[in-house]
Amino acid sequence: MKSNSRKGLAAFTLVELMAVITIIVILAGLVVGGLGYVSEKQASSKAKVQIALLSKAIEEYKLDMGKYPGIDPDSRADGKISSQLYDKLFYEGLEFSDNPSRTDTPTDPKATKIYLADLDPRTTKQGWVATNTTAKAGEPILDPWGNQYLYRKGKSAMNPDFDLWSAGKDGKTKTTNTADDLSSVDMRDDIRNF
Repeated sequence: MKSNSRKGLAAFTLVELMAVITIIVILAGLVVGGLGYVSEKQASSKAKVQIALLSKAIEEYKLDMGKYPGIDPDSRADGKISSQLYDKLFYEGLEFSDNPSRTDTPTDPKATKIYLADLDPRTTKQGWVATNTTAKAGEPILDPWGNQYLYRKGKSAMNPDFDLWSAGKDGKTKTTNTADDLSSVDMRDDIRNF
């Protein structure tokens, strides 16, 4: 008579397999959550560097042109004029290099040099502007989350010179300049120079 005993054969029980699968799922969840955190920190750091570069270019523009970039002496309080920044810091200089005999009006002199070459959509990999094939006037400058950087100067600015900020991941910000707004829920993830 033959017996079907499995005595002495090595095997995993169902409980052991479930324990291993549970541990793998927990570890995978920790890795995915950690990657999201690292990605967010990287975007925040990139925005801080970009704001520093833009601020430096704005200050250089003021030294050369005698005023901060922007069409109006006092810009809109909501700060949505980053396309004017793009034109003043990059596009006007590019246009001048392509056509040095360009004539400017005395009331609106145009830049004759490029203040921030990283804004060139044809060569940069920073993703500052939405287009990536040609440079054209009026492009908004984008933060790492795809929202436009916000810029204001004059009486609506909190700083004596200009305000420059990113609305952060949520894309929401308050634009009034009272002390209460700086602690607002909408501004918690903002990255700003003020």
